[in-house]
Amino acid sequence: MTPEQSVLVERVRALIPDELPVREVSMFGARSVMVNEKMIVSALKGGGLLVRVDAERHDELLARPGAEQAEMGPGRDMGPGWIEVAAEAIDEDQRLAFWVGTAMDYNREAIAHRPRDGVTSRSGPMRR
Repeated sequence: MTPEQSVLVERVRALIPDELPVREVSMFGARSVMVNEKMIVSALKGGGLLVRVDAERHDELLARPGAEQAEMGPGRDMGPGWIEVAAEAIDEDQRLAFWVGTAMDYNREAIAHRPRDGVTSRSGPMRR
């Protein structure tokens, strides 16, 4: 993990309530912060942030300073609900808090609509 990622992960963790289950995992070539087993953000190598948001708010959030469509690679959009925020746009704690709060809002919504154990939303019971 780069020094920028380490600092960013610590700043993100400081914004998450202590009572929530939080863990870190490596994914997308970054260090991701998971809450309730769902990714909220990933600290990117250059100090930017990949943020998981409500797809219905995607266009609105893209209009914010430093926000752009997240890509899996050149020309490969990750789709609505995935936004990359430039390091310069989250250098102040208040700006970072906005993005973490937005991701947490989506996380709560996703958890509330999580399928029951053993059931997927489209295919019925999971096959083993």
